[in-house]
Amino acid sequence: RYKGMITTGGGAIHRVEDWGRRQLAYMINKLAKAHYICLNIEASQAVMAELEHAFKFNDAVLRHLTVLKKKADTAPSLMMKTVEREEARKSQQAELSA
Repeated sequence: RYKGMITTGGGAIHRVEDWGRRQLAYMINKLAKAHYICLNIEASQAVMAELEHAFKFNDAVLRHLTVLKKKADTAPSLMMKTVEREEARKSQQAELSA
């Protein structure tokens, strides 16, 4: 849904990372774990305002953070590299135990 809002508004999606379910630093709405997503997009101010408005009224979005950068980062983030290492370690352990 959010990707559609960005593309129809003339924006570009540079990177989408699914970091998975992680432990929260503190409880939010009686939840201890949440699913993390990182979107690296290029969009107009109007599209950004529409996105933030949509985040406010979606109960599934507990928190969001918008960061303005001078240029787009397209390389995998440090967090994504950590997630990939964890997945590789789990698959390697599964192979060894099988």
